[in-house]
Amino acid sequence: MIDDSKGSNKKVFNVGLVGCGSIGKKRVKALGSNGKLVSCSDINISSAQNLSKNTGAKIYSDWRELVCSKEIEVVMVATTHDSLAEITKTAAMSGKHVLVEKPAARNLAELTSIMSIAKENSVKIHVGFNHRYHRSLLKARELVDAGELGELMFVRARYGHGARVGYEKEWRADPKLSGGGELIDQGTHLIDLSRWFLGDLVGVQGFATNYFWNMPVDDNGFMLLKTATNKVAFLHASCTEWKNLFSLEIYGKLGKLDLSGLGGSYGLEKITFYKMLPEMGPPETTSWEYPMNDNSWELEIKDFFENIRLNLNPTSGLADAHAALSIVESIYKSSGYDHNS
Repeated sequence: MIDDSKGSNKKVFNVGLVGCGSIGKKRVKALGSNGKLVSCSDINISSAQNLSKNTGAKIYSDWRELVCSKEIEVVMVATTHDSLAEITKTAAMSGKHVLVEKPAARNLAELTSIMSIAKENSVKIHVGFNHRYHRSLLKARELVDAGELGELMFVRARYGHGARVGYEKEWRADPKLSGGGELIDQGTHLIDLSRWFLGDLVGVQGFATNYFWNMPVDDNGFMLLKTATNKVAFLHASCTEWKNLFSLEIYGKLGKLDLSGLGGSYGLEKITFYKMLPEMGPPETTSWEYPMNDNSWELEIKDFFENIRLNLNPTSGLADAHAALSIVESIYKSSGYDHNS
């Protein structure tokens, strides 16, 4: 996916950031030697000022001026979901390449408008499904591509938040800002990873509901998705997990991969390969652990810069976001949620 052997004398992209919160700061930290933050903007001016102090970036009180600035080549959008589409669309109309946080929009209608404008202006839009770049996921991709698991059959995954006081008052609990609850939040990561391994998911069954938090969006999303050849993704996204959890199992006819943890509060990132033996019985077991800091953000932006340089399609683009949001909208509709009204 990424060639780390190439020199650092390549073009350095001038980057503008809209949204200077925790995710925006992670994006800036991950720029590396191939990107330079030259401007930033946030509705909370103090957030932009704090970032500017550390980077020297020019502050724009109006994000529209930032994305239209001639000195900017790449715009990173790390805002609440309600403004992702508008900012991305305006940047694309101004001829800028964009890295926008998932899910890229609150709904399909918003996303579709971005897709047509991006095509008309010949710009690249990368959607921030950074989990693809975690060390354990890259190892899983390597093993699957090498045929170690044989033909894939199904995946099973769980992703969940622990509890925190006041969660029901945060912006993710407001459908006007978020477009939905846990299903559109962590659920879209699970959908994207399932598609990455199994292919397009055309059969959709699921249920989104609220069990615990006093908020008008879902706190649990259950999905049973399948490809045209009946490969299945059995997924659960939850913010009633009580202890942060990430678990992904990939099953093939020759073995199984068991991935757990994402580092930090999600625990040690680890992948275990259970290889079926000819006589079957207990499998041959090999594990890899990654106790080091998460570098998925660095790998993702490096990959996007490389795709721009080589005029390649983004590794995770608007089509991937569209596929994920199509599943989310279908389940919300069948579950009685109408976040688009």
